[in-house]
Amino acid sequence: MAVTRPAAVSGMFYPGEPSALAAEVASYLADVTTSAPATPPKAIIAPHAGYIYSGAIAASIYARLRPLQGSVRRVVLAGPAHRVLVRGAAVTSASAFDTPLGPVAVDVEATALLRELPFVEVSDAAHAREHSLEVHLPFLQSVLGEFRLAPVVVGDATPDQVASIYDLLWGGDETLIVVSSDMSHYLRYDEARLRDGRTARAILDLRDELEPEEACGAAPINGLLRVARRRGLRPEQVDLRNSGDTAGDRDRVVGYGAFAFHAPVAGA
Repeated sequence: MAVTRPAAVSGMFYPGEPSALAAEVASYLADVTTSAPATPPKAIIAPHAGYIYSGAIAASIYARLRPLQGSVRRVVLAGPAHRVLVRGAAVTSASAFDTPLGPVAVDVEATALLRELPFVEVSDAAHAREHSLEVHLPFLQSVLGEFRLAPVVVGDATPDQVASIYDLLWGGDETLIVVSSDMSHYLRYDEARLRDGRTARAILDLRDELEPEEACGAAPINGLLRVARRRGLRPEQVDLRNSGDTAGDRDRVVGYGAFAFHAPVAGA
């Protein structure tokens, strides 16, 4: 029997009413004024906090995906486990993820492929309340329209293991890789800026040695950096701010970054 994972953090991390959510996402996207490269990215890193805190930073990278509407048919979405202990990585038995903007179909064929990896388990509990994946869906729905989702909650998987997930589902232009992560947590504003700057430099240098205190999604990021280095992807920093820049005080902030990874140009 087909099972839909209900939206777990609507009304908390983002508006639960469909028209309000659509308007808020559209407003964030409309505020993005920086020019984008001619070629959209193959992979991105984007934050997963409440929209009041990280929505503008997420929009800075999601705005670049608009040209991919109609061509991207599968999104591999990987984020860290916050609520359930996950050994390796976890997929879901659900056939769809619900959001206030409507359901997103799960790519069950991709899930079946990932289940063949020895470190991947099926854990609906790991997905049930996990916000690190859910908060991306309204942005993806807004910029891509219809697509199938391959959702992965990453626990203590190694960079090589996570890289094998991306490699297995890499595909071509029809597949987009999205990695979900915030950066430093609960430092003072100036200290956070310094630490997040160092983390951003590691990402741009494709150094796959990040620790959880540098980015809560260190495990899925490290896997992406390993693949990006091997496949010759070019990293780009699109945005780097923290909650002290968007909402809240500057005594205890959370850092947010947005990064794009571009495939090498043929013949270049």
